[in-house]
Amino acid sequence: MEEIRYNNIGETLLRKKLPNGLTINIVPRPEFSKAFATFTTNYGGADRRFKLGGKWIDTPAGVAHFLEHKMFDMPEGNALNTLSANGASPNAFTSSGITAYHFESTTGFEENLETLLNFVSTAYFTPESVEKEQGIIGQEIRMVEDNSGYVVYNNLLRCLYEHNPVRDSVAGTIESIAEITDKTLYHCHKVFYNPSNMSLAVVGNVNPQSVVDAAMRILPKEAGEIPQRDYGPEEKGYPNTPKIVQEMEVSAPQFLFGSSLLPAPQGKELLKQMLVGRIALRLIMGRSSAFYTRLYAEGLINSSFDYELDYTAGTAMLLAGGESRDVSAVMQEFNAEISKINENGLDSELFANVKKAQFGSAIRSLGSFSSTAHSLVQGSFSGYCPFDSFELIDTITIKDAEDFIKENLSEKKLALSIINPISK
Repeated sequence: MEEIRYNNIGETLLRKKLPNGLTINIVPRPEFSKAFATFTTNYGGADRRFKLGGKWIDTPAGVAHFLEHKMFDMPEGNALNTLSANGASPNAFTSSGITAYHFESTTGFEENLETLLNFVSTAYFTPESVEKEQGIIGQEIRMVEDNSGYVVYNNLLRCLYEHNPVRDSVAGTIESIAEITDKTLYHCHKVFYNPSNMSLAVVGNVNPQSVVDAAMRILPKEAGEIPQRDYGPEEKGYPNTPKIVQEMEVSAPQFLFGSSLLPAPQGKELLKQMLVGRIALRLIMGRSSAFYTRLYAEGLINSSFDYELDYTAGTAMLLAGGESRDVSAVMQEFNAEISKINENGLDSELFANVKKAQFGSAIRSLGSFSSTAHSLVQGSFSGYCPFDSFELIDTITIKDAEDFIKENLSEKKLALSIINPISK
């Protein structure tokens, strides 16, 4: 195993790439009693069209999420019950870009890891179980469609993207999941759940060699072909639709605005872009920013206001929003703030303070085993190590932040999604 020491943050990373293509990242923390593991495939809701063996294949929307629901089924029972009975806290999630299966435990880690590796690498579906799951997921889709938080978010993605399937629900639609069969699931599991397209990350009190040995013993020995993804024609870089407004049963208007970014190439360049974006957004919209404190004091926003920088399925986007009694006033204030920064630049002392605050936040995030493990997985899929962030932050200049704001937050780049209360 390769051992990399990060003396500036007091961490050691053990890394191993197996002959089957699986990337393993381990952060030993022997001073703790618990451990966290995530076994993740680079396959999400947006990966609906792909090329394998020289042939393009189309699949219905919702297959990745459907697989997540069914993967816990094993011939001998349900893996979720097995993990829970052995003292683990298991869970899973599907996003547009990945599907992750994970657990945390203080005892029985090696047995739980074996269970995790076994059930995720074993496909077991029947026509009857697929039909039953279609009903369950159908109910989930209907519930989500009545959730204002989901609707305001999904409408913003439809504003930002014309072609990329991130604009569609990860769960699919009632119609699309009706097309999913056991054969669909077996095929997509074989394609995307091969070790070459996956990553295993472990953080905590573990025996690193036992982790590697378990993966080598349980998982397929041969590397698989990594499919080529097709996310549709190139996006134009500006909103497909500037605004979507919808009425739902909410007590106050909800809004989300954002813009799409051109992702940097993979590796440290991508990691630096992420860090610049986080610093820039914190400068503008963080809880201690002039924009946030002024609008909060005026009652234009409340504590629900938040922002996010998201990279998934070949896209990058920044999002911000919450509740407001006057969304138009919030957007006017935001655009005025951006214009002022573009004209006068950022305050150098404020920039230095925000950089320090971002460094502190990153240090604190290391205390979360799950956050550390998931960031290692994302990094392994994108060619960087998140622990390099702590050196990269020092290289970020005020001009980097100003350029990011100018390129990505102009009024013409922004799209807006609003959910208003139903008119009486």
